[in-house]
Amino acid sequence: MTVNDDVLLVHGGTPLEGEIRVRGAKNLVPKAMVAALLGSAPSRLRNVPDIRDVRVVRGLLQLHGVTVRPGEEPGELVMDPSHVESANVADIDAHAGSSRIPILLCGPLLHRLGHAFIPGLGGCDIGGRPIDFHFEVLRQFGATIEKRADGQYLEAPQRLRGTKIRLPYPSVGATEQVLLTAVLAEGVTELSNAAVEPEIEDLICVLQKMGAIIAMDTDRTIRVTGVDSLGGYTHRALPDRLEAASWASAALATEGNIYVRGAQQRSMMTFLNTYRKVGGAFEIDDEGIRFWHPGGQLKSIALETDVHPGFQTDWQQPLVVALTQATGLSIIHETVYESRLGFTSALNQMGAHIQLYRECLGGSDCRFGQRNFLHSAVVSGPTKLQGADLVIPDLRGGFSYLIAALAAQGTSRVHGIDLINRGYENFMEKLVELGAKVELPGKALG
Repeated sequence: MTVNDDVLLVHGGTPLEGEIRVRGAKNLVPKAMVAALLGSAPSRLRNVPDIRDVRVVRGLLQLHGVTVRPGEEPGELVMDPSHVESANVADIDAHAGSSRIPILLCGPLLHRLGHAFIPGLGGCDIGGRPIDFHFEVLRQFGATIEKRADGQYLEAPQRLRGTKIRLPYPSVGATEQVLLTAVLAEGVTELSNAAVEPEIEDLICVLQKMGAIIAMDTDRTIRVTGVDSLGGYTHRALPDRLEAASWASAALATEGNIYVRGAQQRSMMTFLNTYRKVGGAFEIDDEGIRFWHPGGQLKSIALETDVHPGFQTDWQQPLVVALTQATGLSIIHETVYESRLGFTSALNQMGAHIQLYRECLGGSDCRFGQRNFLHSAVVSGPTKLQGADLVIPDLRGGFSYLIAALAAQGTSRVHGIDLINRGYENFMEKLVELGAKVELPGKALG
């Protein structure tokens, strides 16, 4: 990729109108691919998006001897784990920094090979997401872990054993780690205060298809009865509700009208309620959801992020851009990632009025209210946004910058757009289909 390929010129002020499609969820598909490592037979995964996280996991699976090939329909992968083998440390290390997903290979590799190597990990810079807890969980299952200069080396001297684990916070990643490890561990694993996001439920569906025994209680407790072996699966990934909400916010901020084919009501109910309170309109049918700005003034709101079934933190940043166009004061309390509001400084540069606070501006339990983080915001609107030079900080913040640039008057230069490829399939092509005026320097796209 040349330097210019990572910069997008956005000529704002045009409503986004038309239809796009969302495929499988970024927060499920790579994990379902990892689950294929546990099986003794091939697995078939459908509705797979062409995003960087998928490519990273595909590469990691192939390094470990899994055959990965396209299936019969577009967006289908067939993974054959019949010949799982150890991978070269240098080859694994080549993936370091590009994704946090490699840590989820630990459990499956310990079951299949008796050992695993995990290099240094990357991911979006939106606050602390310590991996120590993942290693502590694996120790509780019976793994030994040796810290080396280039990463962590794990061994399972004997079969991993089920255990009782209580998460201090319902972390999605930690819940996935437990699930992927517990299914082949000896005995019963009880996980309390687990994450229960729709993507977690879909991963459980995948594992159950493979032969796992997993029960979910209504109190965030998951019980896994270990089995001796697992087979393959055939599964269609649930659609990406986070991407769908991003396009919905883009429709609102640009006064547009976007039909998101593949979007599903059930996993987006909390977002849809908030969207309606702000003044956005939507219409649901069997194939997707249409989102549009119905005209008139948008309304300011008070909003707190939370784990599912609350308002997802990944929905917050794109919606904040739309809230710069709402009348009055909107109050945002971010309770999941302490640094997620840092992206607002660029919005202020474009003409928004957003003030950050260290106090908890809301009543929900907060992980870091006493730890001096700027994790609450007051958005005063409406304000006219002007084009600017923007440097993308993280995945959702990056897409939010795109929305702001599209809603602004004038031209913006958005740097670091390759990061958006981590979670948004063919996003530039979709922008063009929706009538956005964007171009790579020296090459017009639309």
